[in-house]
Amino acid sequence: MKVQFWLLGGATVLLAACGGLQGTTYDTADGFIELPEGVLSVAAPYQDLQAVRLDQENRCFVYRHVGPVETTYLPLRSVDGRPICTRSSKTSKAG
Repeated sequence: MKVQFWLLGGATVLLAACGGLQGTTYDTADGFIELPEGVLSVAAPYQDLQAVRLDQENRCFVYRHVGPVETTYLPLRSVDGRPICTRSSKTSKAG
């Protein structure tokens, strides 16, 4: 009976741990996300990659820029200057 209890409990813990691996970004306690390796490899180096959020309106990444007067969120850009965005979950249909 004890063996079945431990097997069931262990399987539950393992399944719960695997559930978090499916997403590509993870929220941290302060609302910022951890970027996937693909984004980190194309992001320009002058940006704060530890303070990144996903803009829900346009699905593009923004990073926190702390300036001398104010703190603002700017679009996260690739090395060639393009904004880095996620793919839309909506598929376009030709018609």
